[in-house]
Formats: sequence, C-alpha cells, structure tokens
Amino acid sequence: MQFSDFALSEPILKAVIAEGYDTPTPIQVQAIPPILQGRDLLGCAQTGTGKTAAFALPILENLSKQPVRPGKRALKVLVLSPTRELASQIGDSFANYGKNTGLRHTTIFGGVNQNRQIEALSRGVDILVATPGRLLDLMGQGAINLNDISVFVLDEADRMLDMGFVHDVKRIAVKVPKVRQTLLFSATMPDSIRSLAASLQNDPVEVAVTPVSSTAEMVEQCIYFVEKNDKRSLLSWVLERENVDRAIVFTRTKHGANRVSEYLDKRGVSSAAIHGNKSQNARERALEGFKEGKIRALIATDIAARGIDISELGFVINFDLPNVPEAYVHRIGRTGRAGASGCAISFCEQEERPYLADIERLIKRNVPVVLEHPFPSPLGVPRATDLSPSRGRSAPRPAPSNGGGRSNGGGRPNSNGGRPASNGGRPASTGGGRPAERHGHAQPRPDQAHRQEPAQRAHRDRPLAR
Repeated sequence: MQFSDFALSEPILKAVIAEGYDTPTPIQVQAIPPILQGRDLLGCAQTGTGKTAAFALPILENLSKQPVRPGKRALKVLVLSPTRELASQIGDSFANYGKNTGLRHTTIFGGVNQNRQIEALSRGVDILVATPGRLLDLMGQGAINLNDISVFVLDEADRMLDMGFVHDVKRIAVKVPKVRQTLLFSATMPDSIRSLAASLQNDPVEVAVTPVSSTAEMVEQCIYFVEKNDKRSLLSWVLERENVDRAIVFTRTKHGANRVSEYLDKRGVSSAAIHGNKSQNARERALEGFKEGKIRALIATDIAARGIDISELGFVINFDLPNVPEAYVHRIGRTGRAGASGCAISFCEQEERPYLADIERLIKRNVPVVLEHPFPSPLGVPRATDLSPSRGRSAPRPAPSNGGGRSNGGGRPNSNGGRPASNGGRPASTGGGRPAERHGHAQPRPDQAHRQEPAQRAHRDRPLAR
C-alpha cells in the first residue's frame, strides 16, 4: 500500500514524498481512513510506530478542504501532549506535512517565556499543539479561545495520566465544543484510559498495533546478572566493551539518574541526566547534545524519556529493571526503529529478579544472559539461551549500519576491559546463592528455552515512522 491510496490531496502527498516516505506504517493504514471520515478514534500505539503522521495527515487533509473564512483565523484543531519534547516533535510534523497547504500551526509549552506564544496565537492559527499546564495558563489569561475546535487530540494519554494531568485534561475538555472529532492515542490501554476515552468520545473506532507484549523484531536483548554495588562499574565496562557511540540509560529514580551521570562524567564518559526535576532548558540542552553526538549516554527516567525519538539509536541500557514489565517494552522500543537494528542491554541485581520474571512472562521468551563479564553475580544460572565464549559470541550487538557496530568481532571479551576478572572465562555459577526459583524466577529446562534471532528484514520502502 502507498500513501497515494488514501486519496490525499496533491499538496500533502507532495510534502510526504519530500520527506522521503512512500509506504505507510500499520498504524497509519488503520487510522488514516476513519479519521478522514470524521470518526472518533481510540488508538493503541507506541512512539516510533508512525502515530503522529497517522493523525496529522488526515487532519491536514480535512482542514485544507474547509472554506477559508474572512478575518482572523479561528482555532480548529487542538492537540494535547504530556511533554515539551513530544509537543515540539508533533509541531514539526504538522509543519513538514502541511507546508504546501497554507494552514498555520503553533506549539505552546511551559518553561519558556509566553510572550512569543501569545503573539503567534494573536495572529491566528488553525492548529495548536500544547502541553496542558501552559494551555490552561493562557486560557486563564484570555489568550486562547476553544469555541471553534472541531478536532481534539490526546497523544500519549497513559503518560498524561501518569504525570498527573488527568484533571487538567478534563478541565480543557469541557471548554471544547461537544460536537467534535476526538482522537486518543495511548501506548497502553488500562481501565483508566478506557474510562477517560468513554467520557470524551462517541462510538470510536479502535485500532491497535505492536501489542505491548511484543518487542521490536530487530532489537537483540541480553541481561547481565550483577551485584547492586557493581552496576556503575559494569555500565562503564559495557560502554567501552560494546563500543557504544550513543545510548539511553534507564534508571528507576531521578536520584539514581543523577548518580549514574556523575559517575560516568568522572570517568570521562560524556553524559547528561534528564528527569522531572531538571528544568525544561536543561532537558532541551541535554537532548540536543545527545542528538548531535556530543553526549554518549543520556540517563533518563521513564517519564522523562517518553516522546524522545532518536533516529538510528543503537543501544538502550536498563541500568535498573522497571518494576512494571510494560515499561521494559517501551524502553527497548527506543532502538530498532523503522527497520534498523538495535541492542537492549539490561542489568539485574538480586532484588530485581522478580521484575525479570514478570518481563519474560510478558514478552513470552527468555532474555539471554551474558555469562562472562568482570562483575559476575551468583544469580547467573546457565541455560540454553545464555551467551558464553563456548558458543563463539558475546552480548548481542546491532549491525554496524546504524552506528552501533564494533570492529573487534564477536569473540571473547577484551581481557583488559574494565577491572581484571578473577574468574577468567568460566560462567558465573550459583555458588552459595539461593536457587533462582526462590527469587521469583523459575529457570526453564534447556529444551524449553529459546531466544529470538534477529529478523532479517528487507526494506525497499522507507516507512513513515514519525
């Protein structure tokens, strides 16, 4: 299927082609037709699946067909986003795809001076992309009128609720006309999201792609068992051993992100932490430095990382395993996008063993364990999926095409990488540790275990993954 099959107008098709896209992604195939028809839509899709274009393209198409009224333009489309970073990306998409239509848009968010935003609104815009807090501020000042809104979009709805914006969303929704088209997108569909959707939508079409239990086909995964106090040393070793050019490193807490970043900086690894306690300007600088390659490791919490879309990201490292298994799928989905390969490396200490069990139940496979490294833990129990020198390889690694390849092949780890390993090449044994089953993770029999081989995907057409 091609974008021309949607019967989009020439100005929009021309913009899509100019961006280098011709083949729609699954979410676009499912979502664009009903949105063009004016239906409400409830979509389950993660960042990186192309969902922004899935709603931006039909919105622009429908809006471009409406007659232009004389006088100041009335605001017709409102898109709510939980974070400044995601709002900026959505705004960029509307700018790129709508550049030949004559439609105007602007983006507003907190953390910056509001004067320029008010000036843009005063000139009249057709589409507004906003974070809830700044939108409510400007509504309170009389700078925004929502009386003519015909399309209301909630993006990343689950994260919106996680960040405590549910009351803000409801306050905004009551100011939008009841007769409207409402589009709601969420990476997960818990009862709270369905309840919110039921209160805002009228007979919505439901679409879903990439179920939360499935991980990206092109992402290779592995796990290192390690003692808690050795995690930072292991991270430094992995960054050098795997020749990582850039990686998002996930921690469970804001304080943990700061500590990891400080540790890496002292060892000459350029890094930056982003989380809710960082200012918007600091987060923006960190993200730009990471995109430009000036920062090797971006240390992030789950909430701060939502909405970050980095092309050709080779590595995601779970410094801390998430206590919610769905978060693991979202994290590793930051790499291996749009047909590219990627590698997800996770660390697991004793207290996190139940989290690993939950993750493996969700993704329905065992994550291969790297047995040989300088900081082994007695938790490591060899099994058929594990990676050892005897099998002629080390940790999974992405193809060199996305900047994450290595030049030293797939043999044994460097003997001088990190601190000397007293156990040489022997796999970590259970030693005096308790059986793994007592930690909530029953080991499968070798004949039951399996690992996902990297998919070999031919991609003649470049999918639209924004």
